[in-house]
Amino acid sequence: MKLLQKILNKLNGIHYPQEYLCLAKESFQQPLRVYIVEGSKVIKDITHFHLFTGYSPLVFAISFPAGDRTEIPANLEIIFSERPFQQNEILKKKDAVAWLLFKLIRKQPANNITIFYYEGLKGENRFVSGFHQSIIELNNRLYNKKEGNIFLADNLYCQVQIAYAVPRIISLITVKIGDLYNLFPTDLHGSVNDQYYLVSLRHEGKACKQVETAGRIVISQMNCDAYKTVYSLGKNHMQELKSKDNFPFGNENSWFFQFPLPKSVLRYRELKLLESFGHGIHKLLLFEIVSQQEVQIEPATLAHVHNCYASWRYNRGIPSNFLLR
Repeated sequence: MKLLQKILNKLNGIHYPQEYLCLAKESFQQPLRVYIVEGSKVIKDITHFHLFTGYSPLVFAISFPAGDRTEIPANLEIIFSERPFQQNEILKKKDAVAWLLFKLIRKQPANNITIFYYEGLKGENRFVSGFHQSIIELNNRLYNKKEGNIFLADNLYCQVQIAYAVPRIISLITVKIGDLYNLFPTDLHGSVNDQYYLVSLRHEGKACKQVETAGRIVISQMNCDAYKTVYSLGKNHMQELKSKDNFPFGNENSWFFQFPLPKSVLRYRELKLLESFGHGIHKLLLFEIVSQQEVQIEPATLAHVHNCYASWRYNRGIPSNFLLR
């Protein structure tokens, strides 16, 4: 590591050396809450009702059922706060630890719901001081422009740090074509409702092309104990399909597709591809949920957060169950 980079890392106010910290989602104490706001008024709590589906650019997906009277704005302001708020409550500036401004880019009707896709325009946070943020930005500009790395320029890096201030579940996707397989992780995904599921993949990746060709996948939530194995499978986004014995599959198969399930799976969904569209580096894929099954009933779902937010927790003395790789 270069001397200047070492100095910047000493001065950046970040407590943890790893950029993303794994955890068991269910036992993560005092998570932030996420609200749509208008001015200073809370419009809706979307902590559990938004999906993070893109980081270049930042994309959030929010769905509303038919009959929901929430007004859908062209520009959306979202704040992250420690405090619980009720609809129409007034929040003070100090109550927001971070905020994001979005613009509406797409509406996707699906049966009795509509999915609204928003692209990030700007983000601000108070996870570390302004001085520390300037050091982080300088380090990003100087050392994160690497071959094969998606460079998050300017304010986009801040937006992504904020998006990862909520634990994002890291699941494994199994894809099969003929007798060949791939198994790779994703954290840009989530259930729209009981009928539909969204997954976002890099459109230039081999894994994305494999999923589109196959038209069906199994997505598995994993036990946090398998965090090292799950991270190690990240390289498979750019790998060819291989025989089954190249992957850490267990002895069980999925209920309908009969795909092999990964070891340490807690629960899974079998998904059939309906449609997709590209935005930025991402291909956003909408699936129908064919089945969803529990394998182990254990409150230890693998997720992760960004170290900027993790450092804020450390500095405030909030207990955290981080797993260091």
